[in-house]
Amino acid sequence: MSNFLDTDYKRKSAALTSLVMSLIVVALFFFGLTYLDPPEEFGIALNFGTSEVGQGDIQPTEPLRAATQEAVKEQQETVKEQVTQTAPKIAEEVLTQDTEDAIVIKKQLEAKRKADEVARKERIQKEAIAKQQAEELEKRKKLDALIGGVSNSNGTATGGQGNDNTAGDKGKITGDPNASGYYGNGAGGGGGDYQLGNRKPISRPKPDYICDEEGLVVVSIEVNVSGKVINATPGIKGSTNTAACLLSQAKEAALKTTWQPDANAPSKQIGVIKYRFSLSQ
Repeated sequence: MSNFLDTDYKRKSAALTSLVMSLIVVALFFFGLTYLDPPEEFGIALNFGTSEVGQGDIQPTEPLRAATQEAVKEQQETVKEQVTQTAPKIAEEVLTQDTEDAIVIKKQLEAKRKADEVARKERIQKEAIAKQQAEELEKRKKLDALIGGVSNSNGTATGGQGNDNTAGDKGKITGDPNASGYYGNGAGGGGGDYQLGNRKPISRPKPDYICDEEGLVVVSIEVNVSGKVINATPGIKGSTNTAACLLSQAKEAALKTTWQPDANAPSKQIGVIKYRFSLSQ
């Protein structure tokens, strides 16, 4: 049998094999498979306990006693007592809150009632003013229809009368507003400066002259069936001077004028009195 290390090649192979085996043994010794001592059991691990229910995170050191009927009853009594003590407080808080809410709602309703009342009074006042303005406008229209137009705020006449196709107040300045004719010299009716249809004046008081003014003041009058002047409006259309001192005296004289009574006359017959103020008199 020949020696297996008789050549250099064999000796090198044996040395290399020994080295590799030594490394494998060392690797198995340090990096080999590990095992548990004692070995791990198979299955599901359960927490230790003494009952089917529990509470908290601390593991008791001694077994807990099962709840008895007395303990349950004692616990119920405790809960009942707590409820009895807490219920009145809750009820009081609810009642207080309801009372406060009721006060707030009452204040809101009262404020709304006052606002509605103010709005109602303002509406009634506006309606009354509108009604008064409508009545005044109606009176002006009637007066305009009777005496041929009234003066507006800018000094121009409104309305018109006549049988032509041209706008205007047909007639003469010395005419009678109650006459139906448009031609002639304008005399007749009340006679002179006193015009009330076919009724004649009984008393003709003259206005006082209290200022340095002159001109014609035309006064519109309303006369009742007994012949009393119940209303006078000085300075209507046809007046040439509307100084306050002349208008006041013309109105006063017109109100003192009396006319023939006429039971068949309108309750407010419209007429005209013309006063001529002259400094040369």
